[in-house]
Amino acid sequence: MRRAGVLLLGAVPLIAAGVYFVVPADPGESGGGAETAAAAPAPTSREDAKGRAERERAADDALIAGLPPGLAAPAKKELAQRLVSSAENSTTEWRTAYGTIEDLGDGDGYTAGIIGFCTGTHDLLTLVERYTEADPDNGLAAYLPALREVDGTDSHEGLDPGFTAAWRAEAEVPAFREAQEEERDRVYFDPAVRLAKLDGLGTLGQFVYYDAMVFHGPDTDAEGFYGLRERAMAQARTPARDGSEKAYLAAFLDVRRQAMEAKRPGIDTSRVDTAQRRFLAAGNLKLETPLEWEVYGDAYRAP
Repeated sequence: MRRAGVLLLGAVPLIAAGVYFVVPADPGESGGGAETAAAAPAPTSREDAKGRAERERAADDALIAGLPPGLAAPAKKELAQRLVSSAENSTTEWRTAYGTIEDLGDGDGYTAGIIGFCTGTHDLLTLVERYTEADPDNGLAAYLPALREVDGTDSHEGLDPGFTAAWRAEAEVPAFREAQEEERDRVYFDPAVRLAKLDGLGTLGQFVYYDAMVFHGPDTDAEGFYGLRERAMAQARTPARDGSEKAYLAAFLDVRRQAMEAKRPGIDTSRVDTAQRRFLAAGNLKLETPLEWEVYGDAYRAP
């Protein structure tokens, strides 16, 4: 995953229609001091916010349950992984990428695995931590102290020279392959598809969100996925707000391309230009196959 910032999934109980409901901190954590009249209603406000968020999430769950599976349908989900892998690993055979690991020189440290988990962007650390909870004796557990130290940087301190070999060896273990897939779905795929459905987007729009979530990260800052979504919503209404699906997706792709170029001038934006935008121009909002696209000069086809 290419991004900078901090994962905020745990801090955002509900993200829908551009509104973030965040439960206020417990007043008892404010450092003490005399209780004021203004502070007294805080528990009620906190409970009200929590209850409101839970009710709205339940309503969202009911809405999504009544919608077609879209990108979550098994065949479409497989197609989505092939599309992302063509950009992340230059192959549509995404299952060959469990053991890939290299430093791409992009400031994110080592990039590894099926979705491009990075030592510098927290998601690789989280993957190894969660995997180690289930299997404490795995071959990557010994590197957790070093992974915590380099998190947020491009440093290899404490990782070289053995970490890359350890990653490749662990990638031969079925449980670690399963862990990579579970983390991909938990952090990227499921949240992207859910929010796209709440925004009224079809299968193509769900993939557009998913690929952006992978590349930009699930962050609320200006360059993270949620920041890009808010900027796109300022330019065009989502279908859930009675807007045109094609117009909104065009605005989202424009915003995303700008963000990619702002972060890395001269970056190849073909995963947007000659893939997703090509599908949109063809009016293929259901992401129906056969598909033909190009990424980084290479041509791909999904029959």
